[in-house]
Amino acid sequence: MPSDILRFFRAWMFDPLRVASITPSSAALARLMVSEISAATGSVIELGPGTGVFTQALIRQGISEEKLILVEKGAEFAAMLGPRFPRARLLCIDAAEIGGAIGSRSAQAGAVVSGLPLLSMPASTVAAILAGSFAHLREDGSFYQFTYGPRCPVPGGLLEGLGLEATRMGRTLRNIPPAAVYRIARRPVAREVKPARPPGITMARERA
Repeated sequence: MPSDILRFFRAWMFDPLRVASITPSSAALARLMVSEISAATGSVIELGPGTGVFTQALIRQGISEEKLILVEKGAEFAAMLGPRFPRARLLCIDAAEIGGAIGSRSAQAGAVVSGLPLLSMPASTVAAILAGSFAHLREDGSFYQFTYGPRCPVPGGLLEGLGLEATRMGRTLRNIPPAAVYRIARRPVAREVKPARPPGITMARERA
């Protein structure tokens, strides 16, 4: 909506590092971000929902408002999100604080959808956001992040230190600027496989 674009532009003018774009995310980017999410996902945490483009896409995917937790630091966006999504849980906090702010009732969320500008944040802040998010995700839960950059916005060393891995889901040119989407998930734990005993050794022990 024109009013959303104007609100977004004003927020960008006031704090470009926090908002990172002059316009809200496009419908094409929103579809890519939520393409793996469905009603079976369960609760979803959204970081930096802004004007609610991804929020609306999540609802279209079958996520009920009651299962949405919206984490929005910007007062100008939070004031709009409350009336627009009245049944969602809205937290006006910094996303880096979610580890201890959301509470145990969301410990089994199926996904985190992030509209945060991670590239403009210190590594320590990104680490806190990821660690806090995965503290509330199921073992099979995923963290979805878009970026305007040429690679994953989370450095490989940071992912490795947190036991995570990133997979590029796709890219859309129908966004200003064009954007790519990554899925970040827990790295599978390698299981130790014990070598089978040669049959001769087994038989020899049995005869003994």
